[in-house]
Amino acid sequence: MKQTLYVLQAALLAVLLFTVCSTTPSGDYPIQPVPFTQVHIDDAFWAPRIETNRAVTIPHAFHKCEENGRLDNFAAAGGLLDSEYQGIYPFDDTDVYKTLEGASYALMVKPDPALDAYLDSVITLIAAAQEDDGYLYTVRTLNARRLKGWFGDERWARLSGSHELYNAGHLFEAAAAHYQATGKRSLLNVALKFADLIDDTFGPGKLEKPPGHQVIEMGLVKLYRVTGDERYLNLAKFFLDARGRSVNGRELGGEYNQDHKPVVEQDEAVGHAVRAGYMYAGMADVAAMTGDRSYIDAIDRLWENVAGKKLYLTGGIGATGSNEGFAGNYDLPNMSAYNETCASIGNIYWNHRLFLLHGDARYIDVMERTLYNALLSGISLDGTHFFYPNPLESVGQHQRAEWFGCACCPGNVTRFMASVPGYVYALRDNDLYVNLYASNTATLDLKDQQVVISQKTDYPWEGTVDLALNPGKDGKPFTLCLRIPGWARGRPLDTDLYSYVNSDPADIALFVNGQPRRLQIRDGYARIRRGWKAGDTVRLELPMEIRRVTAIDSVEADRDRVALERGPIVFCAEFPDNPGGRVRNLLLTDGEIASEFVPGLLNGVTVLRGTAEAYHRDAAGALSSVSQDLTMIPYYGWSHRGRGEMAVWLAAGESAVTPAGTATLASESTVTASFGKNPEAVNDLLEPSSSGDHNVPFFHWWPHKGTREWIQYDFPRVEEVSTVEVYWFDDTGRGECRLPASWRVMYMENGQWKPVWSPDPYPVEMDSFNKIVFETVRTGSLRLSVTSREGWAGGIHEWKVR
Repeated sequence: MKQTLYVLQAALLAVLLFTVCSTTPSGDYPIQPVPFTQVHIDDAFWAPRIETNRAVTIPHAFHKCEENGRLDNFAAAGGLLDSEYQGIYPFDDTDVYKTLEGASYALMVKPDPALDAYLDSVITLIAAAQEDDGYLYTVRTLNARRLKGWFGDERWARLSGSHELYNAGHLFEAAAAHYQATGKRSLLNVALKFADLIDDTFGPGKLEKPPGHQVIEMGLVKLYRVTGDERYLNLAKFFLDARGRSVNGRELGGEYNQDHKPVVEQDEAVGHAVRAGYMYAGMADVAAMTGDRSYIDAIDRLWENVAGKKLYLTGGIGATGSNEGFAGNYDLPNMSAYNETCASIGNIYWNHRLFLLHGDARYIDVMERTLYNALLSGISLDGTHFFYPNPLESVGQHQRAEWFGCACCPGNVTRFMASVPGYVYALRDNDLYVNLYASNTATLDLKDQQVVISQKTDYPWEGTVDLALNPGKDGKPFTLCLRIPGWARGRPLDTDLYSYVNSDPADIALFVNGQPRRLQIRDGYARIRRGWKAGDTVRLELPMEIRRVTAIDSVEADRDRVALERGPIVFCAEFPDNPGGRVRNLLLTDGEIASEFVPGLLNGVTVLRGTAEAYHRDAAGALSSVSQDLTMIPYYGWSHRGRGEMAVWLAAGESAVTPAGTATLASESTVTASFGKNPEAVNDLLEPSSSGDHNVPFFHWWPHKGTREWIQYDFPRVEEVSTVEVYWFDDTGRGECRLPASWRVMYMENGQWKPVWSPDPYPVEMDSFNKIVFETVRTGSLRLSVTSREGWAGGIHEWKVR
C-alpha cells in the first residue's frame, strides 16, 4: 500500500492547481481565539499528552486506517487498486480526513518531513478518488451494493443516512488545516472542487435538502475563511436553514438529526448528540459571520437547556445509546450513559464559540469541565486505546479499544488534542482573556501592541498561577481578564443542575507585582486594566477545595447520591483502589476527605482519601455495613488497570446503596456465549427494575436477529441443579432486542448436551424472572438455548441457577 502511495504521489500532485483568493471575511466573532501555533505549552499535564498525540496517536490512527482498508478505498476508487470497498459504513473516508487534519495541526507545531511526505502520499490517493466533476465519496464510486441501503441508487438520494455531505465537511476541515500548515494547495483544490459541485447542486431553487449528519456547516465556514468566497458561507447557512422545513414535500428527518423544526425555533436539545453539537457550533459560526441574531438566540436557548437539564457532571452529553444522544430533561442515567467522545468534542466546540460571541466565562467553565473529564476519558494515557461511550458507572463491562468498526472517535481525538493550546487565550481589541491555566509562553497581538505572556502553574493539581507579561510598548494600557472558574466561586455550573454542599466561594487571591489586588469580577473574569511594563507579574491563587456535589432532585439517577470534585477534576471510585474491589456498595460518610498527589499512579495524579461504609446483604437478605478506607482517582484515569467496578456518584443514603450480595452458584460460574456483548452481565447479581432497564448491565446477541443462540455456565464444580430463572432484556422503543420466541435449558452429560425434563411450559414474560423447575440433574455445565423472534435479537439481564 505505501509503495502505491509514493509511486503515484509526484504525478498526481503535479496537476493539482490552486485558485483561491485571500479576501478577509467581513464579519467574525467579536472575540478572537489565539491560534494554537502562538501558544507553546510546556507543562507536565498537557505537553506530554500533545506530544503523545503527535508521536503515537496520529501514527496509530493512520496505521489502523491502512490496516482496515480506509486508504485502499481511495486507491480503488481512483483506479489504482483492484479492490472492493472495505468497511461496514459509508463514512469511513472521514477517519482519514480527521486524522489528516490532526496531523496537519501537528506539523504546524513541530515540523516533521516524514509526516509531511506521508500526508502528501495520502492526499495523492484522495485526489485520485475524486470524480471528474468533483464528487468524492468512495463507497458510491466503488458501487458497494451491500451498503446501498445507506446511500441509495443516485447521488444525494438518501442524505439522511448517506453521509455524503458529512464526509465532505470533514474533507473541507482537513483541507483548510493542511493548507494553513504547509502552504500546499493539493488537498485544498480537491475540497474546493467538491464544494463547488455541492454549491451548484444545493440551494434555493435547486436541491433543497439538509445533510443527515451535520459538520459540513463548519467545514464550509473554514473554506470561506481561507478563500473569502461568500458562496461557501451562504451554503453553510442554507444547509442550516433547510433543516426542519418541508420544501417540495420533503419528509422531515425528525428529532434524531435535529430536522424536526427550523433551527431558529429549536429550544430543547434532542436527538444524536454529535450531530447536535456540530450543528450548534456551525450555527455559532454562521451567526458570527452574518450577524444573524435569530441564530444566536436559538443556541443561547439550547445552551440553557443542555447546561440546565442535560449535561453530565463530567461535561459529557448524550444519555442514551439507542440514539447516541439526548434523552428527556433530567434523564441522566449513569451506567448506561453514552457520552460519546465525539459528542464531548462537539460540546467543546460549541461552548468555545459561545464564549467568542458573548465573552462570558460560564461557557469556558463548561468547556473546561468537558475537557478535563468526559473528553480525556475517551483516550488512554498511552494514546492507543479509546472509549466510544464514557459512562459514569461500570461493573467491568467497559474497556477502551484500539479501534472500532465505526471509528469516528480516534480520528476526532487526534485533531482535537493537537489544537488544545488554541483554547488558552483570546483577544478583543485591547482585552486579553486567559481562559485555561497551563504553563506556557505565548505571543499575542492586541489591537495596539504585541504582548509576550507566560504562565507557570501545576494546574489542574494546584491552583496557583504565576503570569509574567512583556508588552511591546511599556506603559500602554490593556486589560488582563483572568477567568475565575465556577468551581472556585462556589458553583459547578451557571445553572441549578448541580450544586456544592458547601457553596461558599474559595478564598481567591490576586497579586500584581507582589501587591494584593482587589478582585473586580465581571462575566466570570477578574479584570486588571493598567499600563503594563516589561517584567510585570501577576499571581492568581485559586484554592482547590474538595467539593461534594449533589444534583437537582429532578435527576432521578443521582438522588441521595454525592460526587466529589477538586478544581476542574471530577473524581471516581474504582475497584483497584478500594477493599474487595467493590465501589457500588459504598456510602460516603461525612468524615474528612484529604487530597494527595501520587506521582507513580496513572502518570501522576491527585487522589482523594476518606472513609466509606461498605454495605453487604447476606443470603437471608439482611443488610449490614462496615467502615473502610476510600480512595478516589480522577475520572479520566479509570479503566487503565483492568476491568471492574467504577462509580462517580456514591450513595449518600442507604436508599441509593447497591449492596454486595452473597456469592451464588451462578456468580461463581464462567460464562460463555455463541455470540454477543457483555455475557458477564448475566451473573453479576444486579437485578433490573424492568426488562428495559439500562441502568444495570445486560447481555444481548444483537445484531443477530431471528437466530438460535446459546449462553452457558461452567460451574466451579459438579453440582445438582433443578431450577433456572431468567430475566429477559427487551428494549422496545429504544433498540432491536425483544423477548425470545422460545428457550430451553440444556445440561452437559458425558460430553453431550441434553435437554432437561420439565412438565411445565417455558415462560416468556416481561419485567420479571421467568422460572422453570425441572428434574434434578448433576452436571458441571448448564446452557440456555434461545431462539430469537424473526427480525429481532434477544438478550438477558440476569440468569439464576439453583
